Amino acid sequence: MEAVVEIYEGKSIFKGIAIGKIFYYQKGAQQVKREKVEDTAAEKARYEAASAKASEQLQALYEKAVKEVGEANAAVFEVHMMMLEDDDYVSSIVNMIETQNVNAEFAVATTGDNFAEMFSQMDDEYFKARAADVKDITERLISVLGEQETTGDIGEEPVIIVADDLAPSETVQMDKEKLLAFVTRLGSANSHTAILARTMNIPALIEVDIKEEWSGKMAVVDGYTGTFYIDPDEETLKKMQEKKEEDIKARELLQELKGKEDITVDGKHIKLYANIGGVKDVTSVLANDAAGIGLFRSEFLYLEADNYPDEEAQFQAYKTVAENMAGKKVIVRTLDIGADKQVDYFNLDHEENPAMGYRAIRICLDRRDIFRTQLRALLRASAYGNIGIMYPMIISVDEVKEIKKIVESIKAELTEKGIEYGEVEQGIMIETPAAVMISDLLAEEVDFFSIGTNDLTQYTLAIDRQNSKLDNIYDSHHPAVLRMIQKTIENGHKAGCWVGICGELGADMTLTETFLKMGIDELSVSPTFVLPIRKLIREMSTK
Repeated sequence: MEAVVEIYEGKSIFKGIAIGKIFYYQKGAQQVKREKVEDTAAEKARYEAASAKASEQLQALYEKAVKEVGEANAAVFEVHMMMLEDDDYVSSIVNMIETQNVNAEFAVATTGDNFAEMFSQMDDEYFKARAADVKDITERLISVLGEQETTGDIGEEPVIIVADDLAPSETVQMDKEKLLAFVTRLGSANSHTAILARTMNIPALIEVDIKEEWSGKMAVVDGYTGTFYIDPDEETLKKMQEKKEEDIKARELLQELKGKEDITVDGKHIKLYANIGGVKDVTSVLANDAAGIGLFRSEFLYLEADNYPDEEAQFQAYKTVAENMAGKKVIVRTLDIGADKQVDYFNLDHEENPAMGYRAIRICLDRRDIFRTQLRALLRASAYGNIGIMYPMIISVDEVKEIKKIVESIKAELTEKGIEYGEVEQGIMIETPAAVMISDLLAEEVDFFSIGTNDLTQYTLAIDRQNSKLDNIYDSHHPAVLRMIQKTIENGHKAGCWVGICGELGADMTLTETFLKMGIDELSVSPTFVLPIRKLIREMSTK
């Protein structure tokens, strides 16, 4: 009888595929008993000697980690050395030995539990993750006191490590050559172990309900979907093997093309940017080596909130992205809700035809306080990086002139208060046929155009892109749409305006050559498309 495939779901920390045997990693069970001690001074000296030895071990781990995973990721062991000497932590242990006449092991274990519990109760994800660090140094101290060695030995063949939890020190001690993936029951996406997994490019899952009897079984970790297969059948194995090979090819492409310029065979530079929905997506932009961010969909700040996000919250989000991009361009689209993106607290009326209704810039120019708050946050953030602002759903020159007036008045307010702001490029989305037809006039008013092909296609063809019945006639390659794009590029260039595409068509690799020949200056795509499109750009000519 064929074994049944067991499938478990977890939370993925690093995307990738791992196929191999399971190694169930168990920490040396450290049973700590409460013992009464008469000589508290001698017990304190035992603790101090253990603390000094633990510090030496951590120093050695730090030096090993620097070589293997780089200085930034090795810093966890410096943190652990500092924690060992933390006044509150030390005082709690010493005080317990002195006042309760208990053994050092018990005092260390109790203090560790108390501190870990305190951290885990905090709301802040960073501090939550520190609970694991406290546990790590506590277990290390107890091991030293009990004269146990921690080796991190995982055997001879490459394995998928399954464990309750893994401390960073355990991760670093393991032989990287034999490490295929981590699967743990506990852990957090912000823990140091998670960070190390990402640095070492090892697929990792957390929050999986693990079982000891899995040890030695064949398994597959799918870091893309967060799935863990135990005893996979032939078909699953074959599928995962193919996925793994694709993954390897993509990584090779990455290595080959990272750091290369986005330049055509005949020498034209293309701005190859990425689209993002929020601050957390920046890591993916940097990992895929995009030259900037061509569309930051700011409405996600509104969609994820229960009420209007205030200026400070928005400022922090834009500032973080601008700083993380370190001088590369970050183009933020102002609030684009309405149509298919509804937010309860805006109290928008139900509309028969929302795609053509009260949305995007129409709401912003109507509810000026919301718009001014966002613009103030954006202008303040522009002092910390290279920010551009882009306005959606434009249909007239008057709208643009009105927006520019509002921006100037906010700049004057900021100057008056002595608040700095940077040089900000202002552009508009071209996503209505009206904007295309007057793009020669609009180009006189702005620094750039970005073509939103999703809406432009539905408005040009009069086809609702949400209506599945019309999928068969919705044609994003329709000559009318392509002519619209062509006209926009030509009119933009005549007035010295650069022109990009940030809609889905930007990532359509069957059209890349067409766009290059039309004279496009920028393509903004999902981060995963950056390198495949870079490859095409570098193989093509604009002539």
